[in-house]
Amino acid sequence: MARKQIAWTMSKVSAGGAKRRKGPASPATPTPATPAPGRGGRAQQKLDTRRRIRDAAWALFTELGYDGTTTKAVAERAEVATGTVFVHARDKADLLMLVMHDRIATTVDAAFEALPRKEPLLPQLLHVFQRLFAMYGEQPLVSQAFVKAFPGASGPNGERMNALTFAFLHRIAALVRDAQARGEVGRDIDPLAAAHNVFALYFAALLSWLSGFVTLGVALDPVLKNALALQHRGLRA
Repeated sequence: MARKQIAWTMSKVSAGGAKRRKGPASPATPTPATPAPGRGGRAQQKLDTRRRIRDAAWALFTELGYDGTTTKAVAERAEVATGTVFVHARDKADLLMLVMHDRIATTVDAAFEALPRKEPLLPQLLHVFQRLFAMYGEQPLVSQAFVKAFPGASGPNGERMNALTFAFLHRIAALVRDAQARGEVGRDIDPLAAAHNVFALYFAALLSWLSGFVTLGVALDPVLKNALALQHRGLRA
């Protein structure tokens, strides 16, 4: 089951990337577009409504759990009409993608900002994934719902998650290219293909936690750590 979920996730991410290959990779945190003259108030109102819906959904997911939360309850907490919720998310699963997108984007940006640039590739990868695992550990039940729902996510916020994941793959590929420049990774290695392999190992570790085989901490170390170390051996020059 875990292999099927990984394959589905990677196919969704790759498909999203194929649509975007003509331009640069999407940034980890989207920058809001500058509103057109005369429409600033309306654009800001829409952003504020989206933020209220996102915050209400997150509060209810953490209080009642994902299964115990309804879109009607989210609308009431955000003080908007139920129909307004569906302007910003296709369904409850898409609401989950909305709240997790911003948390993951913030975590990834912080991880790369604090990246130990002078360290070899393996410690750098573990640094990034340690930050992500810590984020998932803050609200494990909500995180488990997200990891379970993400491979099949297809709403507008699911597509944003796919774009964010594709951008993340490119950031990992950049670390591989840096390692190639240091003579640590073979020149014949395709950095993006290596990034796909690394992401698959990361997602498999998350699934081992989701399936109840190991705790979240063990999923990171030794499960993911050992898998990345084996992958790193195959990448070495």
